[in-house]
Amino acid sequence: MTSAWIGSLLLLAIPAMFFISAWAHERRANWQLTMGVAVTALVISISSGVLAIAGWVEFGHGFDWVTHEPVSLVMLSLISFISYINVRYSRSYMAGNGEEERRYIRWLSITLGFVTLVVVSNHMLMMVVAWIGISVALHQLLIFYPERQRAVLAAHKKYIFARIAEGFLLAGVVILYFQHDSWLISDIYDNLSQAQGLSYADQFAALFLAVAALVKCAQLPLHGWLIQVVEAPTPVSALLHAGIINLGGFLMIVFAPLLILSSAAQWLLLIIGGLTTVLAALVMMTRATVKVRLAWSTMSQMGLMLVECALGLFELALLHLIAHSCYKAYAFLNSGSEVEATMKKRLAKSTPPSRFDWWMAAILASGLVIALIMAFALPAPYSPWILLAIALTLLIAERRGRLTSASVLSMVALAAVLLVAYSLQKMGVHFIVEPQATSVGLAGDVWMAFLFVMFFIGYILLRYHRDHPAMAATWRAFYAGFYLDEYVTRLNLRLYPTRLPVRFKPKHLKIPKEELFK
Repeated sequence: MTSAWIGSLLLLAIPAMFFISAWAHERRANWQLTMGVAVTALVISISSGVLAIAGWVEFGHGFDWVTHEPVSLVMLSLISFISYINVRYSRSYMAGNGEEERRYIRWLSITLGFVTLVVVSNHMLMMVVAWIGISVALHQLLIFYPERQRAVLAAHKKYIFARIAEGFLLAGVVILYFQHDSWLISDIYDNLSQAQGLSYADQFAALFLAVAALVKCAQLPLHGWLIQVVEAPTPVSALLHAGIINLGGFLMIVFAPLLILSSAAQWLLLIIGGLTTVLAALVMMTRATVKVRLAWSTMSQMGLMLVECALGLFELALLHLIAHSCYKAYAFLNSGSEVEATMKKRLAKSTPPSRFDWWMAAILASGLVIALIMAFALPAPYSPWILLAIALTLLIAERRGRLTSASVLSMVALAAVLLVAYSLQKMGVHFIVEPQATSVGLAGDVWMAFLFVMFFIGYILLRYHRDHPAMAATWRAFYAGFYLDEYVTRLNLRLYPTRLPVRFKPKHLKIPKEELFK
C-alpha cells in the first residue's frame, strides 16, 4: 500500500471516528472518548499537512474521493483544533444533566464528522451530502432548548436558508459535472486552470456557487438567524462562528479557478459581501449584548472574506479565515469575562480624539502603508491596504482609551509591528494558496475603497456624534438593522409557517388594586 493510500485512509478515518463516537454515548456521555478522537484528528491533520506542504511525503491522490491539497489540510487542522477546545469547554458547560449531555455530545460528534468530511472531500457529491449533513445535525444543536421561542424561530429560518444554499450548491456541481464529465474537484480545478474563459454553463455554475457561499455566510438580508441563534448553548455558538459559517469562504477558495473567470460571480460577492462588511460592522457598534455584537462581527468578517476572494486575494482570505476562527472560538467561550470587561470600558471615562489627532493619525498610518507598498512594489488591488490604513488610523488616534493611555510614538511603533506581522503572515500563506488576478480590476478596487471610506465616516459619526439631533434617526435605523430581518422573517413565516413553543407559566405583572391609580 502506497503512502498516498495510507494518507487517504487516515484522512477518511477522522470523520469516521467522529461518526462512530457519536453512537458511543447511549448510556452516558463519554467525553474522554470524544476528546481522544479530537486529539487524534488534530495529530493526523497536522502531521499530514506538514509532510505535504514541506514536500517530504508525496501523498498525491491515493483515493480519488479524498483530497490532500494544502488548503484542505490546513482547514482540517484548524477544525480539529477548534473541536478539541470546544469539547473540553462543553464538558464543564453541559455538566449536570445526563440526558442533555448524551444528546448534546451525540449531535456535536455528528456535526464535527460532517464538517471534517466536507474539508477532505474531493468528490463534489460527497461534499454536497456532507454539507447537508452539517445543517441537519447543527439544527438539532440550535434547537437544543426547544422551549425558547427565539431559538426555534432562528433554527426555522436557518433551516430554510440552508435548503436554499444546498439547492444552489447542488445545481452548481451538477452543471460542472456535465461540463467537465467528472465529479472530482481536482479534475475541474485542472481544467479551469488552463482555460481562458468560461462557457455559459460554467458562468451559471460560478454564480450558483457564489450564491451558496453568500447564504452560507449569512450575508444581508438573510442574516437574522445568525443573530438569534445566540439562544443556543455557548459552545454551539462558538462552533458555528469558528468552524462552520466560514465554509462559504472555503468553498470559494476551493473553486478559485472558476471564480476568477466569472465577472458576474465576482461582482455579486463584491456588492453583497462589501455592503454586508460595512453595514454589519456599523450595526455592531449600536448593540450592547456581547453575543449579539459578536454575531454582527461574524457577518462583517465573512463579508470581507468573500470580498477578498472576489478580488483574487485567496491567500488573504485563508489567513482571514484562520484568524477569525481562532478569535471567535476564544471570544464566545470567554464571553462571560467579556461582559465584565465591556462594563468596565463603558464606566471608565474616555478622551475623544481631537481633530489634530485624527489628521496626525491618518498621515502617519497612510505613510506607513504607502512606504510598505513602495518598498516592496506591491501590486493591486489596493483597497485592502486602505482598510488596513484606516485600522491603523483608529489605533493611533484613539490611543487615549477608556482604561489605558499611550504616547504617539508607542502607537506608531505598534502600528509598524502590526503592519510587518500582517505582511509576513500574508506572504507565508503563499506556500498554501496563491493570489490570482480577477476580471473586476480597477472598478472593483475603487468600489471597495469607497465602501471602506464610508465605513470610516460612519464609525466616527456613530461613535462620537451619536448624541447629535441629526443622528437620532440614523442611530435607530442602524440599531434596528434597517428592519431587514423583520421583513425576511414575515416572508418566511408566510411561505413556510411553523409553530413556535408557548412559554410555560409566563410571567405577569401583578399590581395590587390599592396601588392602581383611578
